[in-house]
Formats: sequence, structure tokens, C-alpha cells
Amino acid sequence: MKKTDQEYKAALSDIEYKVTREAATERPFSGKYWDHWDQGQYKCVCCGTPLFLSQTKFDAGCGWPSYNAPEREAAIKEVKDTTHGMIRTEVRCANCDAHLGHVFEDGPAPTGLRYCINSASLSFEPSNNAEINTKDQ
Repeated sequence: MKKTDQEYKAALSDIEYKVTREAATERPFSGKYWDHWDQGQYKCVCCGTPLFLSQTKFDAGCGWPSYNAPEREAAIKEVKDTTHGMIRTEVRCANCDAHLGHVFEDGPAPTGLRYCINSASLSFEPSNNAEINTKDQ
């Protein structure tokens, strides 16, 4: 069931709403997950759809959480984005159409992709055997 605009405004913080419903971008190095390395699953903040696993997260040095693959390809959809005088590939939640971020072809093996995702579009669920991970591992 899809939520109304008013329901999203009531359920989300201001930055979560601006990012997910208005396709804004949070400032680099400002989001809660850009330097977060616990083991678990990152989900859509709007609908709870599982999007990314901590095992695919890497430090891209860009200030946003970055992943080399979604948990399931069907969980996301890609849309051509021509805003701001650029041609990019926007990433959205396939379930609720929330704006998540963008995907670029400069990531690590094995995919060569970098899903550059706004922290404000995510919630985190630690794994049952959650151990703190470090980006140096």
C-alpha cells in the first residue's frame, strides 16, 4: 500500500523527506551511515524494503555510503537523471519509488559499480551476530 505525501511527511524527518520524496542530496560526510561499518542490512527508510548488505559497503572517500551491489537487483530501479547539467543514473526503491542516490561505474570488483546512497534514505538493521566491522578489514 502506497503512502500519501502527508503520511510520508508525518513519518519521516525533514531531511529524510527531502531526500526520498524530493530527490534532494544530503551534504557529504554528514549522514549517519557514511562511516558506519556494523554488520547488517540497509533498508529503505520509507517502506522497509531491504536494499544493501554491509558486506557490499566500501569506503569510496566521497562522503556518502557506497555499495558495489544491491542485495537484490529487483529491490532497486534505475532512472536516467539529467538534472544539474549532468547525465547520471539515479537509483530509486523499486517498491515505493524513494530517491536513494546514484550509481556510477567507478566502483571496486567484482561489479565495478558504486551505488552512492544518501544516509537519509536508509535505515539499518544489525545482523543477529552483529560485530563491529572496520573499513580497514
